[in-house]
Formats: sequence, structure tokens, C-alpha cells
Amino acid sequence: MITVGKLYPHLDLKKWSLIFSVGVGLTIAGAISLSYRWMPGLTMSLVGVAMITFSAVMVVKLVIKTLAPEYGDRVVETLHRRYELGRGPKIVVVGGGTGLATLLRGLKKSTGNLTAIVTVADDGGSSGRLRKEMGVLPPGDIRNCLVALADSEPLMARLFEYRFPEGDPTGLGGHTFGNLFIATMSAITGDFEEAVKESSRVLAVRGRVLPPTLENVILIAQCQGGGVVYGESTIGKCGARIEKVSLQPGNPQALPEALQSIAEADAIVLGPGSLFTSVIPNLLVAGIRDAIQESRVPRIYVCNVMTQPGETDCFTAADHVKAITDHAGRGIIDYVLINSGAVPPKVAEKYGLEGAYPVKIDSDRLEPFGIRIIEEDLISNMDYARHDPARLAEAVLRIVSMDDKSLRTRVS
Repeated sequence: MITVGKLYPHLDLKKWSLIFSVGVGLTIAGAISLSYRWMPGLTMSLVGVAMITFSAVMVVKLVIKTLAPEYGDRVVETLHRRYELGRGPKIVVVGGGTGLATLLRGLKKSTGNLTAIVTVADDGGSSGRLRKEMGVLPPGDIRNCLVALADSEPLMARLFEYRFPEGDPTGLGGHTFGNLFIATMSAITGDFEEAVKESSRVLAVRGRVLPPTLENVILIAQCQGGGVVYGESTIGKCGARIEKVSLQPGNPQALPEALQSIAEADAIVLGPGSLFTSVIPNLLVAGIRDAIQESRVPRIYVCNVMTQPGETDCFTAADHVKAITDHAGRGIIDYVLINSGAVPPKVAEKYGLEGAYPVKIDSDRLEPFGIRIIEEDLISNMDYARHDPARLAEAVLRIVSMDDKSLRTRVS
């Protein structure tokens, strides 16, 4: 703990305290002089106020620079930036995976009032192992979103994303440090929600990351032809078009904090992310679905750039929207935001070899849903077919800032 005494030598607080005291004295003396109509009293008061203000600002800057040296000489700029972010719109984003993290990276530069509601149905990879071995909710998607919202030093974010190499002699191969940290914190606190909150503090997260439910849910998919598969990691291996997904247990209780965030939101964004394994699972929690349905703020669905092999083969934009409305009901989406930018040929060819193709915009099939269709070039300039964080965030914020509510058509 740093005491005021220990700060004295570094901050020279005595000097600034003296200047502050002199300023107070001049201000009082000037005020008294003015009461006797002695005009120099006005000058004394102004000088006193200036000394008080200047010394107070210097003390605040020096204390912050000492307690938070990473800000360097950008203390005032940083405080101003945080103030502006605190005035940003309250946006709730719903989904999971890398798609949601991409959106969060863009939005956090414009608002600090972000809440990510992230699926906990994952049962594969590091998350699946921790779920089985430690009995914790899968931390992987939540970790991705925490890192995306992190305002910490880059090294800390890299630490959370570090994956131990396969075959590691310690038995940690395949695990990410962040997953292990959240799982361990959950074991220590006995509460997964508290573990996520503590991890958020470590990463200095802008906003909040919440699970839709704290129940240990399993994702189930019914495939065309009657096949049924259990577990998020097996959904893509269904071998046929997915007709419906559900959760087991069938009626998990929604997290109260997630419901409160939805109720207080200025906008709600679904996706981007895997349709049946990231976006829809959140909507299968009845409380979350109903809260979004009842909301009267813009509700935006961000359609994926590419189809996902084994999950959304041959899906158009309308197919994505139909899947959501089939599971959550019509009227849960006001806007559908679709990428209209061309995927570079070399990138498209690489994805094509894996069975993934750009999602087609079929406006004629979208119009009957009563949803406002917004097409924008949202593609990243990198060598992969994903949304660009900045472009996507700007597009979402433009929708949020729209004042004409007649543009939104709700279908009951």
C-alpha cells in the first residue's frame, strides 16, 4: 500500500500544497477586498483561483502518473478518453467465438458501456476438457471476449491467449493460459460468474462479459433425415442440414445481470458468429430470448461473411435470419447487417477448398421478414474472410444513432 508520506519525495506534494494554500489565501483576501470596493481585489481573486486550479491539476496528474505509470504523459488525455467512452451508448452483444470478439474490438473504441452475453455450450478443445475434468462452465468463448475488451498491457492479453503446445510434458498441451486462469479462479471462488469478474479486473476490461446462464447446458441438434447429435463440438459433423437446436436441460435460468443489461440497453446486436453454435444457443435461454423480444431498442443481426462447413452449407442471408426467427420468434430482429464487399479471389479460393463460400444476399427472400436490410462493405483487408472490426463497429453505431424509429418494422 502506498502512503501519502511515501509519495511526498516523488511528487513534491509540499510544494503544490503550499501553492494551493497561497491560492486559497489570495482568493479569500480578494473576496474581502471586493466587499470594500477595492478593485485590486478582483485581480487577487483571479490569481488565487488560477493557483488553486493549477496546483490541483498538477497533484492529480502526478499521483496518477505514480500509481499508473503506463499512462506516461497522457494522463489528461486518458481521463478525457475514459469520460467520453463512459458517455457512449449501452450496447449488448450476443453470441460467441471469434466473430463476436471482432465486433467487440471495434466497438470498445467508441463506447465503454458494452456487455457481451457469451454462450457456454462449448464442449470441445480446451474448454471441453476443463468442463469435464474440473466441472466448470466452458471458458473459451468468454476468454476470447475478455481479451477483445481488454485495456491492459498487450503482454497480459498475449498471456491469456497463450496456448500450451500439444504434447507438453506437464499435461497442459492444448490448453490456453486464460482458460486455465478462469477455471482456477472459478474453483477458488466457487462461482464461475465471480471468476469472470475477477478475470475482467486483471485484464482491465472495458465493459462486461456475462454468460446467459450458469447452468451446465448441452447443445443438441436435430438434423434433416431424423439424425440427432449431442454436444456443440459435434454439430458440424451432423452430415445433413440442421433443422433445429435445443438445450439440455430445456429451460435453463437466465443470469439476472444479463437480463438487466438487455433491459437497460440502447441497442442489441446478435452475432457475428457461428449460427447454430454461438448465436442461437443464447436465444434458447428463455429469459434472454424474451427480454430481447420485449426490448424496444434497435436489434441488429450481423450476418456472417462466409458459410460454415457442416453447419451452414449453402446458407444465404435469408437462411440465417430464418434460422434465428424459427428458434426465437419473428420480431426479434429489426435490422440485418450484411457484408456487400467482395472477398479477394485468392482468399475465396482458400476458403473454397474447405467448403466455405461468401454468404449470398437474397433481398427478395429477406423482405417478407419485415426487417430493414443494410448492405455495407465490411470485409477485412487481411488474408482471411472476416469482418473488419472498425468498419463493422462504425456500421453498427450508425444504426444505433438513427433517430427515425419508423425505419424499424416490428413483426408480431
